[in-house]
Amino acid sequence: MVNTVILGIALAGGLYMAWNIGANDVANAMGTSVGSRALTLKQAILVAGLFEFLGAVLVGSHVTQTISKGIVDPRLFAGVQGEFVLGMLAALLSAGIWLQLATYMGLPVSTTHSIVGAVVGFGLVSYGVSAVEWGKLAKIVASWVISPIMGALISFLLFRQLSKRILEQPYPLKATRRYAPFLVMLVFVILTLSFTYKGLKNLRLDLSLTRALLVAFVVGLGGMVFTAYAMGHFKIQPGAKIRERLREVEGIFKYLQVMTACYMAFAHGANDVANATGPLAAIFSTMKAASVQVRVAVPLWVLFLGGLGIVVGLATWGYKVIETVGRRITDITPSRGFCAEFGCATTVLVCSKLGMPISTTHTLVGSVVGVGLARGIGALNLRILKDIFLSWIVTLPFTAGLAMLLYVFLRAVF
Repeated sequence: MVNTVILGIALAGGLYMAWNIGANDVANAMGTSVGSRALTLKQAILVAGLFEFLGAVLVGSHVTQTISKGIVDPRLFAGVQGEFVLGMLAALLSAGIWLQLATYMGLPVSTTHSIVGAVVGFGLVSYGVSAVEWGKLAKIVASWVISPIMGALISFLLFRQLSKRILEQPYPLKATRRYAPFLVMLVFVILTLSFTYKGLKNLRLDLSLTRALLVAFVVGLGGMVFTAYAMGHFKIQPGAKIRERLREVEGIFKYLQVMTACYMAFAHGANDVANATGPLAAIFSTMKAASVQVRVAVPLWVLFLGGLGIVVGLATWGYKVIETVGRRITDITPSRGFCAEFGCATTVLVCSKLGMPISTTHTLVGSVVGVGLARGIGALNLRILKDIFLSWIVTLPFTAGLAMLLYVFLRAVF
């Protein structure tokens, strides 16, 4: 009877966490597209929902470490698997509650850091300071600084070059015809590398660097040729006003922005669904095997549940954080949104291969800030940025403390 109750709570907790991931984290993919009006909110929800769900179900983590990011060694709980189950449940609920609070305030926070903070709290209250891998935790804290700065730098430089070579030209459409094929090639190369080299291992696309570069170059070349052909059909109107010329150019960048946004939604569903399904799968496998496993298989139905929760969260509450990322930090146009999304995707690819535990949320916010800085500090809403940075700092201690309280409560009850 007790086990049935715990499993029921775990199932509800997994759905709750997935719902909050969809409500808070999916703004990473679609916030700038809505802010630039490349997509309406309804279109963004439909597109993101589709790609998030496909990413979660088709290529979500089918095998996951029972303790997120290796922060706590699960072998410590050999023979006391009941405590491990309650600890994972406490971590799941703690992270979900923090994400809901952040979403209510419209603040984009990291789901990965939320679950890591919760696991740290569970480790501390169960086995003390020695249970936590402090070296790995230090890397996570360092990523708060490194990934936003890197995303901001790439986006800043890209937008400055784009402004200089296209947007500030007398005939920006003519300049777009010249540079767009190369931009598309660059985008296709980065996105293809993300799939083939970053490793969608479940589809067996984890190629070597040489092969991944070759495939990415061929795909990029195809994109460049197609774009060069398509751009030849855009006619330049010499008598048009500069505002009309820029509107035409921004219309072209909408396609690039939406394309990168779809990639980020798919990749997010594939990678971050584990923050909800990993602890849930760990609880189910531990109770079934009556022992703690270092690595556990994630059943397809759990991935389906996680994907469904993400989509529902996006549809019901996603607009709050989308509004913050897309409109409240700085004014976003399709060209600026494209630069931010591209800067974020590039940073995630590079840092992931360097083994840095970065947050997509932190990286995208940094990228949006970089695009804003390209137009001067006055283009940024410093008040909302202060609130966002404060929420990042609070994430780990809040989820850790709440997980401690929940773990003690659950032990007292069960």
